[in-house]
Amino acid sequence: MTNKKEINFRLDKGQIECLDDVMIEVYRNKSPMERIKIASEMWESARQQISAILRSLHPDWQEVQINKEVIKRLSHENL
Repeated sequence: MTNKKEINFRLDKGQIECLDDVMIEVYRNKSPMERIKIASEMWESARQQISAILRSLHPDWQEVQINKEVIKRLSHENL
């Protein structure tokens, strides 16, 4: 029998996900440089995913149009 910690997720409008206590502790133990690197990698991943989605939704768009829309979405211009 294994002792599994119950994980509770809370999803709020406008919030994609919440970190659990274990992950919060992991990030707290990272150096500032490690946290910046993680944030940068997450930003780049989001940019790539948005680009891919836009390319599939708008195959007629040029790369310039894709990039403008990615910037718009990442900068919260629509909010």
